Amino acid sequence: MLIAKTQSGHAAGSVRRAIRESLGDRIFIACTYIFLTVVLIAVLYPLVYILSSSISSPAAVSSGKVWLWPVDLTLDGYKAVFRNDQIISGYANSLFYTVFGTLISVSLTIMIAYPLSKKSFFGRSPLMIFVTFTMLFSGGLIPTYLVVKSLGMIDTRWALLIPNAIWVWQVIIARTFFQTTIPDELSEAAEIDGCSDMRFLFSVIVPLAKPIIAVLALMYAVGQWNAYFDALIYLKSQSIYPLQLILRSILILNNGTGSIDAAEMVKRQQLAELMKYSLIVVASLPVLVIYPFVQRYFVQGMLIGSVKG
Repeated sequence: MLIAKTQSGHAAGSVRRAIRESLGDRIFIACTYIFLTVVLIAVLYPLVYILSSSISSPAAVSSGKVWLWPVDLTLDGYKAVFRNDQIISGYANSLFYTVFGTLISVSLTIMIAYPLSKKSFFGRSPLMIFVTFTMLFSGGLIPTYLVVKSLGMIDTRWALLIPNAIWVWQVIIARTFFQTTIPDELSEAAEIDGCSDMRFLFSVIVPLAKPIIAVLALMYAVGQWNAYFDALIYLKSQSIYPLQLILRSILILNNGTGSIDAAEMVKRQQLAELMKYSLIVVASLPVLVIYPFVQRYFVQGMLIGSVKG
């Protein structure tokens, strides 16, 4: 037995020596690691800088003393953010739009993608052409606005939930997932047992489609959370503004000075600069919290749902 183990060890060592990497392979791997390290630094540094700036003193931020680590640690920026009632209202509105918008979008995407994945669905090819056509051509801003206005959705929450509820690229990904993952025999067996199409969709398809649902939910949630242009076009009442529009109003449009002395003006400008970084952190927090919960499904769903040649 000992002799056999020794021989197997020698054999494994000889195999490792036989497949030893060449000098060119080592140089390539070293260059790859260097390139990935540079990319990591380029992506990570802005995040660290924003976080450090958000907890540094206003004077240090405005004078450019912060470049990596916090200077004169303080939470004044976050205190100023959460003292603003508009920001709290916008945060609540964005959470509402994100949760219900994602729920509506994922439901509609699945309900259109699954029928298009069935070869027996009548008119499948023409409908898929019409759906794909909208990726290349659209009616434009003014016709879209007139449609939303004619439906009575101007200055309502529905204006941010319905017009962009379905994204064509997500429909294509979900359709490909259903085509490659759900066998036709499964639906045939359910039909023989007397299962209706809607019951089959919600009782069988949805539980099997957790990876693609997680991908769709993440994409729609991020898009809904960061959206501001539709709110800028369709909404008039500040009480239903999303967070992104509130931030735009505070950081870009709020330039009134009034009758204040120079020292007070400098102090306000410094605090506004500090609030900018604090607002970025606050606005990015929900996405950073959601991603770890869907990350394990994300890669699987993207690989299975990707467009095959």
